[in-house]
Amino acid sequence: MIIKNICCIGAGYVGGPTMAVIAQKCPQIKVTVVDVNASRIDAWNAADLSKLPVFEPDLDKVVAESRGRNLYFSTDIDEAIHEADMIFISVNTPTKTYGKGKGMAADLKYIERCARQIARVAKQDKIIVEKSTLPVRTAEAIKSILDNTGNGPQFQILSNPEFLAEGTAVQDLLFPDRVLIGGESSEEGKQAIQALVAIYAHWVPRERILTTNVWSSELSKLTANAFLAQRVSSINAMSEICEKTGADIDEVAQAIGMDSRIGPKFLKASVGFGGSCFQKDILNLVYIAKTYGLHEVAQYWEQVIKINDYQKNRFSEMIVSTLYNTVSGKKITFLGWAFKRDTNDTRESPAIQVADNLISEQAQLGVYDPKVSPERMYTDLDHLNTRSEQENRAAVQVYTSPYDACHGAHAIAVLTEWEEFKSYDWQRIYESMPKPAFVFDGRGILDTMALRAIGFVCYTIGKGS
Repeated sequence: MIIKNICCIGAGYVGGPTMAVIAQKCPQIKVTVVDVNASRIDAWNAADLSKLPVFEPDLDKVVAESRGRNLYFSTDIDEAIHEADMIFISVNTPTKTYGKGKGMAADLKYIERCARQIARVAKQDKIIVEKSTLPVRTAEAIKSILDNTGNGPQFQILSNPEFLAEGTAVQDLLFPDRVLIGGESSEEGKQAIQALVAIYAHWVPRERILTTNVWSSELSKLTANAFLAQRVSSINAMSEICEKTGADIDEVAQAIGMDSRIGPKFLKASVGFGGSCFQKDILNLVYIAKTYGLHEVAQYWEQVIKINDYQKNRFSEMIVSTLYNTVSGKKITFLGWAFKRDTNDTRESPAIQVADNLISEQAQLGVYDPKVSPERMYTDLDHLNTRSEQENRAAVQVYTSPYDACHGAHAIAVLTEWEEFKSYDWQRIYESMPKPAFVFDGRGILDTMALRAIGFVCYTIGKGS
């Protein structure tokens, strides 16, 4: 089967960049990204490419090359479904906040809506590709809906999980470690798999394109994120031991990372991991394990989340205890709100929980992040339902200048590893703060020796005093 038209339902952090790269590498294929959010689509179509709703290095260049040639963004979902030979489903799959599986299971209501809309609109055979991160055997549910509510066309369901790291998504798409495609073992299933393989083969070496059954593909995504999150929680657990014993977590990480059996990646101690996938996918894995009665397995993976929550709370408690056991009425400045550098994504960012903890201690927060909007920050806090929207806005002031943000602060907390934080005029910042002036480096990126020489009192995750 030769694919001429692709539709992607969902114009978020996965759908937008993935389709932009496919359009760039496959100019003969028309790629249409659709979403119910009209303002998001308007942003993807904005003449000013700095206004794209997703910030990723080099994404603007990829979009500029293909948009209007074979890459389109639209709210006309029915038309895009009708035209498409292949449909990617890339909608949000948040953790359930209600009913059975609340707090653990993935909420598949948006996936089901997509399946029912495809079934209603489609008049010809189509290949459906799961791009969202989904529980094992979701493909079975999608196929059941399509087969039982459709108008007669035949559907093949493929699993093609994304393995993108925000901040490097474009490079991850252009030079992936692997592309994973799962499908049925029937002749029709094999043909569908090869149709998707042929698309990626325009730029990905064949030996890096793996094909499996659907269930292995779905579970591989959850497993990959669980293993990566486990490494972060493991090094963070060791960071507290380092602080108590006088060891240096960076030196420990370097020593173990040189072991070829371990490797150096995801061994950077921090205030905790965030993002849209790690916590959600582990909770999903826990729910699956509990569903099958695998309680010891569930408890094992739950501990990864517990350590992550503990690290965030430990960081905020360190700020309070160091500032003489009270931050009431004191200005604490956050440098960074995004969950990591080079993205404007704040989902599950450690900054949110740390901020919530400090506001509950009656601190006044100043926040500066080069890419996150004030509206996003306030929305993040409001979603916790800890206090009213008015109270959150009264407690947090967002700045467009880091120097204004730090002026008059009793302490500065680094919550995101933005590169620019290293090059600030820290002497100027020191002179604008009450003394003693405190810095709490939750990412381990600052030159604390230089800061101490200026006069700062410094605390760094994983560094013994």
